[in-house]
This record gives sequence, C-alpha cells and structure tokens, in this order.
Amino acid sequence: MGIISKQSVRNSFLFYIGMGIGAINTVLIYPNVFNDQPEHWGLIQILVAYSMVISTFSTLGIPKVIIRFFSAMKAKGQLLFLSFLTTFFGFLLVTFVYIVFKDSILDFINASSLLKDHFLFILLLVFFISFYDVISAISNVYLNSVTPIFLNEIFLKSYCMVILILHGFKILDFNVFLQLFTTGFILRLLILFIIQWKNKRLSINLGIDSVNFKEIISFGLFVFASGASLVLVSRLDMIMIGMLLDLEHVAFYTVAFFIGNAIKVPGRAVISISAPLLVKAWEKKDFHEIQTIYSKSSINQLIIGGVLFLCLWLNIDNLLTMLPEKFSHGKWVVFFIGLSQLFNITTGVNGAIIVNSKYYRYDLSTNFLLIFITILTNYFFIRICEYGINGAALATAISVLIFNLIRLLIIKIKLNMHPFSRNTVYAIILLFATYQIVSLFPKIENIYIDILFRTILVGVLFIPIMFRFKLSEDINNIFSDFWKRYLK
Repeated sequence: MGIISKQSVRNSFLFYIGMGIGAINTVLIYPNVFNDQPEHWGLIQILVAYSMVISTFSTLGIPKVIIRFFSAMKAKGQLLFLSFLTTFFGFLLVTFVYIVFKDSILDFINASSLLKDHFLFILLLVFFISFYDVISAISNVYLNSVTPIFLNEIFLKSYCMVILILHGFKILDFNVFLQLFTTGFILRLLILFIIQWKNKRLSINLGIDSVNFKEIISFGLFVFASGASLVLVSRLDMIMIGMLLDLEHVAFYTVAFFIGNAIKVPGRAVISISAPLLVKAWEKKDFHEIQTIYSKSSINQLIIGGVLFLCLWLNIDNLLTMLPEKFSHGKWVVFFIGLSQLFNITTGVNGAIIVNSKYYRYDLSTNFLLIFITILTNYFFIRICEYGINGAALATAISVLIFNLIRLLIIKIKLNMHPFSRNTVYAIILLFATYQIVSLFPKIENIYIDILFRTILVGVLFIPIMFRFKLSEDINNIFSDFWKRYLK
C-alpha cells in the first residue's frame, strides 16, 4: 500500500484543488454568468454528458485493456498500435451512425432546437475525450496517474474559469465561448500526448502478430460494454432530465449534483492508482494483497468521504443561500447524491477487483442491471411521481445502492472477501455521533462564520478520536510522517 498511499495523497490533493476550482465555477461563476439564460449552461452540461457516454463506446474498452495487459505483455508497441487503431475505428463508427441516423437520434432524445443547432460539438468532444482516455491509461500503467489528473482537474477547470469570466463580462459571445470551451479539451489531449511522447511511453510497432488478439478482444468487448454502461448510468439522470424536463432543469440539477458528488473525490484518487497494482496482484495470485487493498481502500474512503459529507450536510442551507435564487432549490439532491456516493466509495475498489479478475464478465451483467434500474427509477420518480430533479437524485441513490450491494455479494461468494471490519462500524458510529453533536449548536447569523465554525467543530470532534482508536492505519501514518517532517 506504500505506492497507493503516496500517490493517493498526491491524487487527492489534486482532486481537491480541482474540486475547489470546480466549486468556484459551478457554485459561483456558472450560476451568475448564466442566470438570465440557464438553458445555455444546461446545453453545455448535456453536450459534455453525451460526449462522455459516446466516447466510452468509441474507445471500445481500450483504456481498460491497456491497464489489464500492458505490464505482462512483451509486445507493448503492438498493443499501443492496436489501441490507437481501435479507438480511431470506434470514432469513425460513431460518426457514421450519427450521419446515417441523425434525425432519428435527435427525435429519440427529444432534442431541443438549441441542442440540435450545436450537436456537432458532441462529435468533436468525443474524438478528443476518447484519445485522452487512451493516453491516460498509458500514463497510469507507468504508475503516473498524477499528470492526467492534473490536466483534467486543474488545467481544464482553470481554463474554463478564464473563458467563463470573459463570457460573463460580455467579452466573448456564447458561440465563441462554446468554441473555446471545446478547444480546452483539445489542449488537454495535446499536452498529455507531448508529455508521454517525451517520456518515451508511446513507442508504437506496426502490426499485431505478437498480440494475443483473441484474448484482448474477448476482454475488451466485455469491459467495453460494462464501462460504457457505467458511464451511461453516471450521466443518465442528467440526460433524462434533459429529455423529460428541459435544459434549464439540467442547469439547476448540475449545481446540487456537483455539491453532493464531491463525496466521491477520495474514491477517484484511490482507484486511479489501485487498478494497476490489483492487476499485478492478480498475476501473482496474491490474494492477501488484494484483500489488503480492498479493506484499506474502504476504510480510508469512508473516513475522508464521511467527514466531507458531514461538512456539506451540516452547512447545506448556508451553501445554498450563496447561490442565485433560481439555483438554490437542490437541498435533497445534495443529500441523495452525497449519501449514495458515500456508500459507493465505502465499498472500496470492488469494481476494479471484479474487472481485473477472471470473473470480469460479472462486471457486464451488473452494469446492464444498473442501466435498467436507473432508467426505470428515473422515469418513475421524474415523470410519474413528478419529483423533478429531486426524483432524479433519489433514482440515482437507489440504483447505486443496489448496484454496489450486488458487487459486494459477487466478491464475497466468488473470492470470500469483503472490505469491512470493526473499524468500519466504529467509523460510522463516530460520524453519526459527530453529526448529532454539531447539529445541536445554534446557527450563527453570519453564514460564513457559521460554515467555518461547524467545519472546524467536525474536525475537532472526529479527528482526535479517529487517531486514538487507529481507525485507519494509512491515515495515521500519513499524519504521523507529516508531523515528524514539518511540525515536530
């Protein structure tokens, strides 16, 4: 866990800086810049949502293929050639489908005139997102997950902040803003490509004669379908809001969803570096190492995500009052999304364990089940119950809960592993007790002082007890090293 701890700290640091920049953009700048035309913000979110989903189809599972096979394969150059060739073919296939079935697709998704006018931006974004994901996977197999995370979380979000401000001051009109927004994805890909090229990680050999083509295709098709379905589910709520409601509601949902979704940041940091190490552990049949990664990823994410959830929920009313009035009605969206993501990260790296094991086919079936549940619950709560954006968030929470329970059962039955321990129970009790105590304190009239007070109080109550009972070995060691180096 040494490498995981070290890079997870770096990755978490970058993720949280990125989350801070994203918070400024999403909670402060976007709502004010698009206060008069929220449908423009909704359009941006829908373009990105569709692009993320379609790019997963166009890569045909190649990023996960690279992570699974790269370290053990001698013909690495041929694997890279196959990866880029397959991704380009996937993009051409997606483009062909759009050209042939354009009218049917736009009718099926109930596209507004605004979306129809700008739909071609999706194809551009698909191309640059697809190849960025492939090159990110190459960076990750060299155990350098920091670079793609920096470009995604810091560079791209900072770039968006600049063009947002320029648009807000009427220096850029919306069409120019949208063109520059797309350019940010181009720059992100070019920078990552140049870095990998300079580090000689992109040595390509033409041909695939030394590649176990059958095994790669078999694995790739399964992870392609499961990965595409998982990304689809992550964007389905937003897509269905756009289909069943309108682009304005997409913008309103985006703010609250972002706040609640911040809980998953620790999980992104851990999984980005854990996946390659899990592959190596599977190659060695080192089940003890797999169990260690599984358990520690769970308790670490529960503690960090749990504290973050407490700080968000205890301050939710204060946070929402800082928004323009029309964007401030997503309190229960924050709750449902935050709670579902807390459970999601508490189950540890269960997805990475399944995908990199011989039971990877279960990943496909569970993801298809997740799609079905997500579509059904979203339609029920949004259209039938008419709960609007709160219904979309509740549907996501139910889907994530069922999905992760099934994955926990699969790993328990097939591998006799689970990520929980006594410390999991103690951490949950401590989180609940901390919430109850802090919520007893009366509100301070100044919302900024109240936010600071409640956040500090959570830390004062939770952290010393966490250290005293050694709920997480990794977190204790990190703070101990930090104390010895810089504070003692």
